[in-house]
Amino acid sequence: MEKADRIAVRERLLDRLSRKTPLIMGILNVTPDSFSDGGQHDSLATALTHAAEMAQQGADILDIGGESTRPGGEAVSLEDEWARVAGPIASLTSQDGLPVSIDTYKAEIARRAAKAGAVIVNDVWGMTRDEGMADTVAETESLVCITYNRGEADADIDLRQDMMDFFGRTFDMARQAGIPRKHILLDPGVGFGKTYEQNFGVLAHLDALVETGCPVLVGVSRKSFIGRLTGKPVEDRLIGTLAANLDSVQRGAAILRVHDVAEHREALDMIQSIGSAR
Repeated sequence: MEKADRIAVRERLLDRLSRKTPLIMGILNVTPDSFSDGGQHDSLATALTHAAEMAQQGADILDIGGESTRPGGEAVSLEDEWARVAGPIASLTSQDGLPVSIDTYKAEIARRAAKAGAVIVNDVWGMTRDEGMADTVAETESLVCITYNRGEADADIDLRQDMMDFFGRTFDMARQAGIPRKHILLDPGVGFGKTYEQNFGVLAHLDALVETGCPVLVGVSRKSFIGRLTGKPVEDRLIGTLAANLDSVQRGAAILRVHDVAEHREALDMIQSIGSAR
């Protein structure tokens, strides 16, 4: 993908985010072992079919991941991860297509994905796992989603303060690397380095992230804290997911990262129609 075309896609996405209308990021896991849909879309043909379905259902962004980030997931080598995501990225990125996000914590994968046309780096380690990530984001002029992930859960922390201290450090890292503040998205990191109770806590403190002025991405789709609360298996967590996501929208979330695109599009359309009624 030509650089100018890629930058045009990025700018259109930033413009949409500035309008304060929540966007849907459809999850495209091209992995054999993701917690919810592992092995369902791990061939190029099935990946492209699913991407087309999500686009038709109303997705605004596609998030492509080649390594499972679930607890206990197996690490994947750089070349194996790239082999999984290269085809879908090349096939799905275009000037007129949906913006593509690469779900990775590896700087080299982010660099290759950007060259192929991806405009967002979705790093579940918040640029703290790979020391080259911040420089790569700056060099490629990508947007970056920084996830609050302290690695180890600690029930004794002041959750709100710890989360904002984490983002303060990553803002400093971004500034030193030359990443513009307008290119940063924030994710409260549900499911990453948190106790069960803290997963609800970071959602309750979403206002702290919104107050930074950065768009907030929430990714709770089908996660285990929903299953623990409801007793539902992973394939039956839509209601809990929708409830958490719609609450997050009311608190200011700008992007919802989801498996179930059609249902979220219907729910968001309903909320927006009510909100714009006179």
